Amino acid sequence: MSIEIYRDAWGIPHLRAGSAVELARAQGRVTARDRAWQLEVERHRAQGTSAAFLGAGALSWDILARRARLEDTARRCFGALERQDPETAEWVRAYVDGVNEELPGTAAPEFARTGLIPGRWEPWTPLGVWLATHILFAGFPAKLWRDEAIRHLGPDAVGLFAADGPGTSGSNGWLVAGARTTTGHAVLAGDPHRYIEDPGVYQQIHLACPAFDVIGLAVPGVPGIAHFGHTGTVAWSITNAMADYQDLYRERLRRTGAGVEALGPDGRWHRAGRHTETVEVAGEAPVEIEVIETGRGPVIAGGPEGLEAGVLEGFDEGAPKGFDEGVPEGSETGVPDTERQVLAGPPVALALRYPPRVTEDLGFSALLPLLRARSTADVDRAFDRWAEPVNVVQAADTEGGLLHRVAGRVPVRAEANRLRPVPAWEPGHDWRGWHDTPRAGLTDGIAVMANQRGPATPLGVEFAPPHRADRITALLREKERWSAADMPSIHTDTHLASAQPLLDHIEALEGLSPEAGSVRKAILRWDRRMDASSREAALYAAVRGAVVRRLAAHPAFAALTSPPAYPDILLPWLGLVPRIAFALEHLLRAEELYGIDRAATVRAAVAEVAAEPPHGTWGDTHRLAPWQALPDSAWDAPALSGDHDCVLCTSAVPGLTDLAARGPAARYVWDLARREDSLWVVPLGASGTPGSPHHRDQLPLWVRGDLVPVETDWQRLKKED
Repeated sequence: MSIEIYRDAWGIPHLRAGSAVELARAQGRVTARDRAWQLEVERHRAQGTSAAFLGAGALSWDILARRARLEDTARRCFGALERQDPETAEWVRAYVDGVNEELPGTAAPEFARTGLIPGRWEPWTPLGVWLATHILFAGFPAKLWRDEAIRHLGPDAVGLFAADGPGTSGSNGWLVAGARTTTGHAVLAGDPHRYIEDPGVYQQIHLACPAFDVIGLAVPGVPGIAHFGHTGTVAWSITNAMADYQDLYRERLRRTGAGVEALGPDGRWHRAGRHTETVEVAGEAPVEIEVIETGRGPVIAGGPEGLEAGVLEGFDEGAPKGFDEGVPEGSETGVPDTERQVLAGPPVALALRYPPRVTEDLGFSALLPLLRARSTADVDRAFDRWAEPVNVVQAADTEGGLLHRVAGRVPVRAEANRLRPVPAWEPGHDWRGWHDTPRAGLTDGIAVMANQRGPATPLGVEFAPPHRADRITALLREKERWSAADMPSIHTDTHLASAQPLLDHIEALEGLSPEAGSVRKAILRWDRRMDASSREAALYAAVRGAVVRRLAAHPAFAALTSPPAYPDILLPWLGLVPRIAFALEHLLRAEELYGIDRAATVRAAVAEVAAEPPHGTWGDTHRLAPWQALPDSAWDAPALSGDHDCVLCTSAVPGLTDLAARGPAARYVWDLARREDSLWVVPLGASGTPGSPHHRDQLPLWVRGDLVPVETDWQRLKKED
């Protein structure tokens, strides 16, 4: 069979080929055709070369990608894949061949705007795209925040501020067993919460060959269907397990005539890998950076001269610097007593240890078995090969099989490693194998995961509040039998349980001015739904934002307003306003909050809003703000319902902005009774090309909460040349 490409009414690609390898080639071709600009942005981000055409705004990411050695890790992982799983390596190569066949002939307008010429993909590029997409997924920069919070506020601050914080990706996912559905077969539904990107991070696709026939959501640039798929007899979905599987190490580094050395836990100096790279920046001078790797991992912040080191200006390669003068060169040396006082000083660099850099495995050997799966047992075995990100998996098959487990690789190490950066020069912080991944069952025929504490609890530190999971569970208990068509009513629920602590404070206020009293009265009659059309929701959000800003300005938190000189790309995790915003319910409920008069704070916030109230509804300010590599001046931001802790999770940052950069990156409903009754939608459309009729044709549906039927009848599709 030759490669055949079809489209449905929404421009979604449906591909048929005579083998899995030919099908991968077709997937690469159609992805390059639909998402050429996106593919090239992702390739350059994985290489750390995006600033060359996007400008200085992309520089901090490029430096992180270079210093964390993402491309080199992807290259190593592909080399290991070729040795250990040549079938999958051939399949990945075929995808890359398809991309390279199609990419040179594409004409995305962004290429003309930037002057970028599409380049050539390497066999390991899909692995680099996967790694770059997920390197911040586990939120290792949160360890920097916890370190600062502990230093300035004490250890209790960790629990007080624990929340699904800035930059962390989450999801809703629920599994309803056949005993609780109208058909007697299971239904899976949910929505992954990520930064909304334009073009979208997920690609609706249908892949068919003699070995399998699968619909699902692919990651552009990566072959197969990893996260959300339906083979006809089995379906699976994932949510972020919120596991902690990356570590940060404080490193003592010094220069020698031969390079750079790092102090190890054995008390000796060890040679570190070291070289320089040049990062090109559009419109500005190139930037030379120093790439260092110790026995723990790549150094991502700082260097021998301090935290601000790493970007080289006038550095003399031949001149040893630091406190190593007079110490013999070599890969291992003793630590003279005269240096002990220097070693007791503040940390000067941070190294990142992450599983694929250690194991040379990104879990790509799971991808083909997932496509070939026919039962939950097959899905289970496939996810045994999963590496990262660490996810909670839910699956169901047509024979009644059910699966609810954690998948991924989490290292066994000291508890301190999970909490904050640990000293590389002290023993006891090494990795000692891998955790067994926990499993769970269903309760009353349902299983709900929304990043709350659940089966992954032993593997993580911070989890999402339970509000979304509790609300989904409560909604599912309202009916004895559910159908696939019922599920969008859950996707779009806007009840905000986390509002209660602030409402309690507002209710307790007395002696307010008439204007403030009117604000109080309006908020207390609010139905606690963050609907775009709600004026009361807008008032509540305004008071909430004012409370957050006033708390952040309190002297008790002053030391947290100026974080150390970490790279810009990591600073969102240390932002005080977002941290207070996402932990607000804990801060308002705590018995004592560092001497802060919270009643007075809330009173002042209500008065502030009464003096200048919002003149509209929640949707007037709560609008979609997707990430775009090149900002689109023609973007007309739609009004959104929902909020961070709603099931309809459209995340603003209270106190900073009502704009939502995060939200459902897709919605899906997988019906095990009839696959053709399954439903899906993405925020924008199937095409990433401006001007295409399918560039943003799903946006109105996504905003309303509507889904479109999955098309599986080849006779109803239009063949593409």
